[in-house]
Amino acid sequence: MDSIANFFNGLTNYDNLGIFGDLGQMWPLLFMVLLFYFILYRPQKRQQKRRQEMFASLKKNTKVVTVGGVYGTITEIKDDYVRIRIADKVEIKMTKESISAIAGEEEEMK
Repeated sequence: MDSIANFFNGLTNYDNLGIFGDLGQMWPLLFMVLLFYFILYRPQKRQQKRRQEMFASLKKNTKVVTVGGVYGTITEIKDDYVRIRIADKVEIKMTKESISAIAGEEEEMK
């Protein structure tokens, strides 16, 4: 009976792990950090960079799609808003961030 108890004590004795003892206990945390980095952080930064490039490339007469699904053509661009023609003699003023994609390129972004 004592040999079985000594065997299990040896399995849970962290004093014998040496210099990598603490690192061996922290590997699940390190794994989770790397997982969050590659699954959440990097793709979001990549998407944010693409959106900033899209906003920088906006110019007059560009056909766009808004977040609400409205298709239109840009008629005026200012620093914080754009004016979009959605029909003859119908223009709407909205923020640049409300533009979802350039029309025709929304399939490429997926």
